[in-house]
Amino acid sequence: MIIENLSLKGRFAPSPSGRMHLGNIYTALLSWLSVKSRGGCWILRIEDLDPQRSKMEYARQIEDDLHWLGLEWDEGGIEGKGENGPYLQSQRHHLYEEALEKLKASGLCYPCTCTRADILATQAPHESDGRVVYKGTCRPAIMPSPFVDRDRAAIRLAVPNEEISFVDRIKGPQTVNLATHCGDFILRRGDGAWSYQLAVVVDDALMGVTEVMRGEDLLLSAAQQIYLYRLLGYQPPEFAHVPLVCNENGIRLSKRDKSLSMEYLRAHHTPEEILGLIAHRAGLIEAPTSISIQELQNIFPRHIQ
Repeated sequence: MIIENLSLKGRFAPSPSGRMHLGNIYTALLSWLSVKSRGGCWILRIEDLDPQRSKMEYARQIEDDLHWLGLEWDEGGIEGKGENGPYLQSQRHHLYEEALEKLKASGLCYPCTCTRADILATQAPHESDGRVVYKGTCRPAIMPSPFVDRDRAAIRLAVPNEEISFVDRIKGPQTVNLATHCGDFILRRGDGAWSYQLAVVVDDALMGVTEVMRGEDLLLSAAQQIYLYRLLGYQPPEFAHVPLVCNENGIRLSKRDKSLSMEYLRAHHTPEEILGLIAHRAGLIEAPTSISIQELQNIFPRHIQ
Protein backbone atom coordinates (compact mmCIF):
# COMPACT_ATOMS: atom_id res chain seq x y z
CA MET A 1 0.00 0.00 0.00
CA ILE A 2 1.27 3.49 -0.89
CA ILE A 3 1.34 5.81 2.12
CA GLU A 4 0.25 9.39 1.50
CA ASN A 5 3.06 11.94 1.75
CA LEU A 6 1.69 15.37 0.85
CA SER A 7 4.97 17.09 1.77
CA LEU A 8 6.41 15.54 -1.41
CA LYS A 9 5.45 17.57 -4.47
CA GLY A 10 6.45 17.14 -8.09
CA ARG A 11 5.23 18.92 -11.18
CA PHE A 12 4.81 18.79 -14.93
CA ALA A 13 5.05 22.20 -16.58
CA PRO A 14 4.37 22.02 -20.33
CA SER A 15 4.28 24.96 -22.71
CA PRO A 16 0.99 25.12 -24.68
CA SER A 17 2.66 25.89 -28.01
CA GLY A 18 1.64 22.72 -29.84
CA ARG A 19 0.61 19.11 -29.42
CA MET A 20 2.66 17.04 -26.99
CA HIS A 21 4.92 14.28 -28.35
CA LEU A 22 6.41 11.10 -26.93
CA GLY A 23 9.27 12.99 -25.31
CA ASN A 24 6.88 15.22 -23.34
CA ILE A 25 4.88 12.21 -22.20
CA TYR A 26 8.08 10.38 -21.26
CA THR A 27 9.00 13.17 -18.84
CA ALA A 28 5.44 13.55 -17.56
CA LEU A 29 5.10 9.84 -16.83
CA LEU A 30 8.41 9.56 -14.98
CA SER A 31 7.63 12.67 -12.96
CA TRP A 32 4.17 11.35 -12.09
CA LEU A 33 5.49 7.91 -11.13
CA SER A 34 8.33 9.32 -9.04
CA VAL A 35 5.91 11.32 -6.91
CA LYS A 36 2.80 9.14 -6.87
CA SER A 37 4.70 5.91 -6.11
CA ARG A 38 5.69 7.57 -2.83
CA GLY A 39 2.26 9.01 -2.03
CA GLY A 40 3.11 12.56 -3.06
CA CYS A 41 1.25 15.36 -4.83
CA TRP A 42 1.62 15.99 -8.58
CA ILE A 43 1.09 19.50 -9.95
CA LEU A 44 0.18 20.54 -13.49
CA ARG A 45 1.35 24.04 -14.38
CA ILE A 46 0.70 25.56 -17.79
CA GLU A 47 3.71 27.69 -18.79
CA ASP A 48 2.03 30.14 -21.13
CA LEU A 49 4.35 33.12 -20.68
CA ASP A 50 4.83 33.58 -24.42
CA PRO A 51 1.53 35.06 -25.70
CA GLN A 52 2.53 34.70 -29.36
CA ARG A 53 3.11 30.93 -29.19
CA SER A 54 0.80 29.87 -26.37
CA LYS A 55 -2.79 28.92 -27.13
CA MET A 56 -5.49 27.80 -24.72
CA GLU A 57 -6.61 25.12 -27.18
CA TYR A 58 -3.19 23.48 -26.82
CA ALA A 59 -3.44 23.69 -23.03
CA ARG A 60 -6.80 21.94 -23.12
CA GLN A 61 -5.36 19.28 -25.43
CA ILE A 62 -2.49 18.71 -22.99
CA GLU A 63 -4.98 18.09 -20.22
CA ASP A 64 -7.02 15.76 -22.40
CA ASP A 65 -3.92 13.74 -23.35
CA LEU A 66 -2.90 13.41 -19.70
CA HIS A 67 -6.43 12.30 -18.74
CA TRP A 68 -6.38 9.73 -21.56
CA LEU A 69 -3.12 8.24 -20.29
CA GLY A 70 -4.34 8.18 -16.68
CA LEU A 71 -1.91 10.84 -15.47
CA GLU A 72 -4.21 12.72 -13.11
CA TRP A 73 -2.91 15.75 -11.26
CA ASP A 74 -3.69 16.83 -7.70
CA GLU A 75 -3.20 20.59 -8.07
CA GLY A 76 -3.29 23.14 -10.85
CA GLY A 77 -4.37 22.88 -14.45
CA ILE A 78 -6.60 25.26 -16.37
CA GLU A 79 -9.59 25.15 -14.04
CA GLY A 80 -7.54 24.49 -10.93
CA LYS A 81 -7.53 21.55 -8.56
CA GLY A 82 -6.83 21.84 -4.87
CA GLU A 83 -7.11 25.09 -2.94
CA ASN A 84 -4.86 27.30 -5.06
CA GLY A 85 -6.88 27.73 -8.25
CA PRO A 86 -5.58 27.46 -11.82
CA TYR A 87 -1.83 27.32 -12.42
CA LEU A 88 -1.34 29.43 -15.52
CA GLN A 89 1.83 31.52 -15.67
CA SER A 90 -0.05 34.20 -17.61
CA GLN A 91 -2.05 34.86 -14.42
CA ARG A 92 0.97 35.12 -12.12
CA HIS A 93 2.74 38.27 -13.32
CA HIS A 94 2.25 40.03 -9.98
CA LEU A 95 4.23 37.29 -8.24
CA TYR A 96 7.14 37.63 -10.64
CA GLU A 97 7.06 41.40 -10.17
CA GLU A 98 7.31 40.98 -6.40
CA ALA A 99 10.34 38.70 -6.79
CA LEU A 100 11.97 41.11 -9.23
CA GLU A 101 11.56 44.01 -6.80
CA LYS A 102 13.29 41.95 -4.13
CA LEU A 103 16.16 41.18 -6.47
CA LYS A 104 16.45 44.85 -7.46
CA ALA A 105 16.77 45.74 -3.79
CA SER A 106 19.68 43.29 -3.45
CA GLY A 107 21.85 45.59 -5.57
CA LEU A 108 22.61 42.85 -8.09
CA CYS A 109 20.40 43.98 -10.98
CA TYR A 110 21.11 46.40 -13.82
CA PRO A 111 19.45 47.48 -17.10
CA CYS A 112 20.82 46.06 -20.34
CA THR A 113 20.23 47.31 -23.89
CA CYS A 114 22.34 44.67 -25.70
CA THR A 115 20.68 42.88 -28.59
CA ARG A 116 21.22 39.19 -29.27
CA ALA A 117 23.36 40.19 -32.25
CA ASP A 118 25.52 42.33 -29.94
CA ILE A 119 26.01 39.39 -27.60
CA LEU A 120 26.81 36.89 -30.36
CA ALA A 121 29.40 39.28 -31.78
CA THR A 122 31.39 38.95 -28.55
CA GLN A 123 31.48 35.13 -28.56
CA ALA A 124 34.84 33.42 -28.92
CA PRO A 125 35.28 31.06 -31.91
CA HIS A 126 35.22 27.95 -29.71
CA GLU A 127 31.87 28.85 -28.16
CA SER A 128 29.91 27.00 -30.80
CA ASP A 129 27.83 24.61 -28.69
CA GLY A 130 24.77 26.85 -28.76
CA ARG A 131 25.36 28.50 -25.41
CA VAL A 132 25.36 32.27 -25.30
CA VAL A 133 27.63 33.64 -22.57
CA TYR A 134 26.98 37.27 -21.71
CA LYS A 135 30.27 39.14 -21.34
CA GLY A 136 28.93 41.92 -19.12
CA THR A 137 28.88 44.70 -21.71
CA CYS A 138 26.24 46.74 -19.85
CA ARG A 139 27.31 45.74 -16.35
CA PRO A 140 28.24 48.92 -14.44
CA ALA A 141 31.30 49.23 -12.25
CA ILE A 142 28.97 50.22 -9.41
CA MET A 143 25.49 48.71 -9.30
CA PRO A 144 22.66 51.28 -9.48
CA SER A 145 21.07 52.01 -6.11
CA PRO A 146 18.22 52.58 -6.11
CA PHE A 147 17.48 50.70 -9.31
CA VAL A 148 15.91 52.80 -12.08
CA ASP A 149 14.17 51.10 -14.99
CA ARG A 150 15.12 52.22 -18.48
CA ASP A 151 12.68 52.19 -21.38
CA ARG A 152 13.02 49.05 -23.56
CA ALA A 153 15.93 47.77 -21.48
CA ALA A 154 16.16 44.23 -20.17
CA ILE A 155 16.96 43.62 -16.51
CA ARG A 156 19.96 41.41 -15.84
CA LEU A 157 21.14 39.73 -12.66
CA ALA A 158 24.86 39.86 -11.89
CA VAL A 159 26.34 36.43 -11.12
CA PRO A 160 29.42 35.66 -9.02
CA ASN A 161 32.61 34.10 -10.39
CA GLU A 162 32.22 31.06 -8.21
CA GLU A 163 31.03 27.48 -8.47
CA ILE A 164 27.53 26.30 -7.65
CA SER A 165 27.36 22.60 -6.81
CA PHE A 166 24.40 20.28 -6.49
CA VAL A 167 23.66 16.58 -6.78
CA ASP A 168 21.27 15.56 -9.52
CA ARG A 169 19.33 12.42 -8.67
CA ILE A 170 20.07 10.92 -12.09
CA LYS A 171 23.19 12.69 -13.38
CA GLY A 172 25.02 12.77 -10.05
CA PRO A 173 27.25 15.59 -8.71
CA GLN A 174 27.27 18.77 -10.80
CA THR A 175 29.42 21.89 -10.54
CA VAL A 176 28.73 25.00 -12.61
CA ASN A 177 30.42 28.40 -12.69
CA LEU A 178 27.68 30.82 -13.76
CA ALA A 179 30.16 33.48 -14.86
CA THR A 180 31.65 31.15 -17.48
CA HIS A 181 28.53 29.10 -18.21
CA CYS A 182 26.08 31.92 -18.99
CA GLY A 183 27.23 35.20 -17.47
CA ASP A 184 24.77 37.70 -16.03
CA PHE A 185 21.34 36.47 -17.09
CA ILE A 186 18.04 38.17 -17.88
CA LEU A 187 15.18 38.37 -15.41
CA ARG A 188 12.84 40.40 -17.58
CA ARG A 189 13.23 41.18 -21.27
CA GLY A 190 13.09 44.65 -22.75
CA ASP A 191 9.56 43.98 -24.05
CA GLY A 192 8.39 43.15 -20.54
CA ALA A 193 8.35 39.35 -20.95
CA TRP A 194 9.50 37.39 -17.90
CA SER A 195 12.47 35.06 -18.15
CA TYR A 196 11.99 31.33 -17.83
CA GLN A 197 14.50 31.16 -14.96
CA LEU A 198 12.73 33.69 -12.75
CA ALA A 199 9.19 32.45 -13.42
CA VAL A 200 10.09 28.81 -12.80
CA VAL A 201 11.84 29.53 -9.51
CA VAL A 202 9.02 31.70 -8.20
CA ASP A 203 6.37 29.18 -9.23
CA ASP A 204 8.14 26.09 -7.90
CA ALA A 205 8.94 27.81 -4.60
CA LEU A 206 5.44 29.20 -3.99
CA MET A 207 3.80 25.94 -5.05
CA GLY A 208 5.95 24.00 -2.59
CA VAL A 209 7.60 21.82 -5.23
CA THR A 210 10.19 19.53 -3.63
CA GLU A 211 11.21 17.55 -6.73
CA VAL A 212 11.82 18.81 -10.28
CA MET A 213 12.06 16.02 -12.83
CA ARG A 214 12.58 17.22 -16.40
CA GLY A 215 14.69 16.72 -19.55
CA GLU A 216 18.47 16.75 -19.36
CA ASP A 217 18.60 19.70 -21.76
CA LEU A 218 17.72 21.83 -18.72
CA LEU A 219 20.44 20.36 -16.49
CA LEU A 220 22.66 23.44 -16.49
CA SER A 221 19.67 25.73 -15.85
CA ALA A 222 19.52 24.22 -12.38
CA ALA A 223 22.58 26.23 -11.30
CA GLN A 224 20.97 29.52 -12.35
CA GLN A 225 17.81 28.55 -10.53
CA ILE A 226 19.66 27.52 -7.36
CA TYR A 227 21.33 30.95 -7.37
CA LEU A 228 17.91 32.60 -7.61
CA TYR A 229 16.52 30.38 -4.85
CA ARG A 230 19.29 31.57 -2.56
CA LEU A 231 18.80 35.26 -3.33
CA LEU A 232 15.03 35.01 -2.84
CA GLY A 233 15.37 33.03 0.39
CA TYR A 234 13.76 29.83 -0.89
CA GLN A 235 14.83 26.21 -0.42
CA PRO A 236 15.82 24.60 -3.75
CA PRO A 237 14.06 21.37 -4.73
CA GLU A 238 15.76 18.08 -5.56
CA PHE A 239 16.60 17.94 -9.27
CA ALA A 240 16.38 14.88 -11.53
CA HIS A 241 17.15 15.28 -15.24
CA VAL A 242 16.04 12.43 -17.50
CA PRO A 243 17.57 11.55 -20.90
CA LEU A 244 15.90 13.09 -23.93
CA VAL A 245 13.85 10.94 -26.29
CA CYS A 246 15.28 11.02 -29.82
CA ASN A 247 13.88 10.01 -33.20
CA GLU A 248 15.34 7.31 -35.45
CA ASN A 249 18.01 9.76 -36.64
CA GLY A 250 19.21 10.44 -33.11
CA ILE A 251 17.69 13.94 -33.05
CA ARG A 252 15.69 15.00 -29.99
CA LEU A 253 11.96 15.07 -30.57
CA SER A 254 10.14 18.32 -31.23
CA LYS A 255 6.53 19.24 -31.89
CA ARG A 256 7.33 18.95 -35.60
CA ASP A 257 7.74 15.14 -35.29
CA LYS A 258 4.19 14.31 -36.28
CA SER A 259 4.68 10.52 -36.27
CA LEU A 260 5.40 10.60 -32.54
CA SER A 261 2.90 13.31 -31.62
CA MET A 262 0.04 12.46 -29.30
CA GLU A 263 -2.37 12.95 -32.18
CA TYR A 264 -0.74 10.11 -34.10
CA LEU A 265 -0.08 7.95 -31.02
CA ARG A 266 -3.67 8.15 -29.82
CA ALA A 267 -4.95 7.22 -33.28
CA HIS A 268 -2.79 4.08 -33.48
CA HIS A 269 -2.24 2.90 -29.89
CA THR A 270 -4.00 2.34 -26.59
CA PRO A 271 -2.89 4.18 -23.45
CA GLU A 272 -1.46 0.92 -22.10
CA GLU A 273 0.65 0.43 -25.24
CA ILE A 274 2.12 3.93 -25.00
CA LEU A 275 2.81 3.53 -21.29
CA GLY A 276 4.53 0.22 -22.00
CA LEU A 277 6.71 1.79 -24.71
CA ILE A 278 7.82 4.58 -22.39
CA ALA A 279 8.37 2.21 -19.47
CA HIS A 280 10.57 0.05 -21.68
CA ARG A 281 12.61 3.04 -22.85
CA ALA A 282 13.07 4.06 -19.21
CA GLY A 283 14.25 0.58 -18.24
CA LEU A 284 11.26 -0.13 -16.02
CA ILE A 285 10.12 -3.24 -17.90
CA GLU A 286 12.04 -5.66 -20.11
CA ALA A 287 9.87 -5.46 -23.23
CA PRO A 288 7.56 -2.76 -24.68
CA THR A 289 4.36 -4.57 -23.71
CA SER A 290 1.05 -3.04 -22.67
CA ILE A 291 0.89 -2.04 -19.01
CA SER A 292 -1.53 -0.04 -16.90
CA ILE A 293 -0.68 3.09 -14.96
CA GLN A 294 -1.59 1.27 -11.74
CA GLU A 295 0.88 -1.53 -12.49
CA LEU A 296 3.63 0.99 -13.24
CA GLN A 297 2.93 2.85 -10.03
CA ASN A 298 3.49 -0.35 -8.07
CA ILE A 299 6.76 -1.35 -9.77
CA PHE A 300 8.39 2.05 -10.18
CA PRO A 301 11.71 2.22 -8.30
CA ARG A 302 12.51 5.19 -6.10
CA HIS A 303 15.66 5.97 -8.08
CA ILE A 304 15.92 5.81 -11.88
CA GLN A 305 18.97 3.82 -12.97
